[in-house]
Amino acid sequence: MTPHEPSLPTNHAFVVQFRTETELEHGRCTGRVEHVVSGQATHFASLEELVAFMGQVLTAVRAPHRQNPGGGGV
Repeated sequence: MTPHEPSLPTNHAFVVQFRTETELEHGRCTGRVEHVVSGQATHFASLEELVAFMGQVLTAVRAPHRQNPGGGGV
């Protein structure tokens, strides 16, 4: 992280909504998660699914953008 980068960048923000039947203390975790910047969203039925989605989105956000210097097609 450079001094110019925020420690909590908006492209790393998610909204998580838990269903009323969620009981984390009993291992029940269901709901919906949405990436704030891109709008990508999914429903999840476990903590593992929630974390997997967030990991996929953050991996894509961190990936360097590949651009064709000529601006043309492939």
